[in-house]
Amino acid sequence: MPLTRYGRSPWVDRFPTSRIPSHPRQRGHIDTGVVIVGGGLTGCTTAYAFAAAGIKVVLLEADRIGRGSTGSAAGLMADEPGVPFMDVEKARGRRSARRAWQAWRRAALDFATLLRRLDVKCDLNPATAVTVAVTPEQVARLKRDQKARREAGLDAPLLNARAVTNELALAALAPGGGIRSKDGATLDPYRACLGLAAEAGKRGAQLFERSPVKKITFSRKAVVVQTAAGALRAEQVVVATGMPTSLFRSLARHFWFRRTYLALTERVPAKVRQQLGRRSAVIRDTAEPPHLVRWVNDAQLLMMGADLESPPERRRDKFIVQRTGQLMYELSTFYPDISGLLPEYGWDAAYARTADGLPYIGPHRNFPRHLFAFGDASHSVTGAYLASRILLRHYLDELGPADEPFGFTRNVR
Repeated sequence: MPLTRYGRSPWVDRFPTSRIPSHPRQRGHIDTGVVIVGGGLTGCTTAYAFAAAGIKVVLLEADRIGRGSTGSAAGLMADEPGVPFMDVEKARGRRSARRAWQAWRRAALDFATLLRRLDVKCDLNPATAVTVAVTPEQVARLKRDQKARREAGLDAPLLNARAVTNELALAALAPGGGIRSKDGATLDPYRACLGLAAEAGKRGAQLFERSPVKKITFSRKAVVVQTAAGALRAEQVVVATGMPTSLFRSLARHFWFRRTYLALTERVPAKVRQQLGRRSAVIRDTAEPPHLVRWVNDAQLLMMGADLESPPERRRDKFIVQRTGQLMYELSTFYPDISGLLPEYGWDAAYARTADGLPYIGPHRNFPRHLFAFGDASHSVTGAYLASRILLRHYLDELGPADEPFGFTRNVR
């Protein structure tokens, strides 16, 4: 009987140690076009995008590439931002909300195409996602959201209770209906990150690990990024750390800082797997906070949820153990047949959320020569690709209307 590995992500833990790429620490003085701070999936995808466009780029990672929030992600590539459409429509207006949904769907399709074209080995598989509602209140809210999407001209197929139950084998949950989205995928986020870092390197990007940024200063002509052993002078710095670091405390007021929790079961017996619906489907519910359920390697179930405000670091391990047990119980309410299975892994992932649920991507008026990618609370890797394209368009001064919903200027307080 395997012991649960707490505080460890299966994506990172299972990757062969001998194949982990190693990059040097940054030392000395470097002149470059762009410095990217953060070596997660957003940073590496952005490094690839800039390098592929012929821009001289340097990436700085404080620890190891892909081992932060990327290595702790659920491995979902969603074709929508993970928040109710009608909430964004209420906050931003129909046109802006529609543009955000259309941009997210296009990013999901383009990201999958890019990974396949580059032949990045990351277990990328198409996946249909179904957002399910259970209680009468959830069903009514889901139907209102579906109506709002349809009125905005977005595709939002509504499934009745019988279709959801039959397709996903959720009889025990007694769902009242669902909305299907068909252009998503699942993948191993750590392998995707390493693959894109390698492709960025092939195109001339310089990658440095164990090189935390100590200070950033800017003038009218340049920005200087200082590490412990050197300095980089550039036209622009891209801060792709997912949330404001200590260097940008003044921006923290735009976000809520939270953690989500993840549990991966031991292998589900083959006889049980046959009774649990389509294994290519991803399930999201409309609870608060929501849950996400997906299959990993066609043999294990991963559940994410039980989000809460980020606890003190000294209590983090305790919360991981407690939340892993909670998620396993909640998973058994979806699929009673898995009762008795143990979690093989239990871990957490930090994220920041904005007021309207959409990430902030682009400049902030108080930080000239900076571009930011903060506040992606979708629990999906799609935002990494979307950010890389918007950031590149900012740098090239080629912004379009589809980029407007993600700017800081929509809600600068």
